[in-house]
Amino acid sequence: MRRYPGLASCGAAIVIGALGSAGAAAQLPDGPGKDVTVKVCSPCHAPEEARSVRQDRAGWTATLRKMTGLGAKGTPEELDAVLEYLATHFRSDELPRVNVNTATAIELESGLTLKRSQAAAIIAYRTEHGPFKAFEGLRNVPGLDLATLEAKRARLTF
Repeated sequence: MRRYPGLASCGAAIVIGALGSAGAAAQLPDGPGKDVTVKVCSPCHAPEEARSVRQDRAGWTATLRKMTGLGAKGTPEELDAVLEYLATHFRSDELPRVNVNTATAIELESGLTLKRSQAAAIIAYRTEHGPFKAFEGLRNVPGLDLATLEAKRARLTF
């Protein structure tokens, strides 16, 4: 099954680039798909960039779609091999929980994918009303996207 319909003939950027040299490729873990990952990704990114990014399979799929949209070039089979390599060697660990009573604005934004205004609203509310005791307390925060938070409820702590 093609994960990247219509994207096999795109241009030249992706997740790892600058990997064309043997030294750069040596920085990546060995495994199936390493060579094709170097080939497909080398026009744009340094290997340490891929080493620092950790995503689940869905995240890597989205990244590959984005990069092919920006011009990365590879056959559907090559892109599948890149996805397998990245998802195997650069998978995310369990996502950290976010304590809504102590998290900074950036931790709320990045950890829960909230807008800056929503993170600020949580902080302003807890400053004025004290710490949240449970999820239900977040319902009182004006302008908060509760659907987004509900989907990530298991990652919240109080």
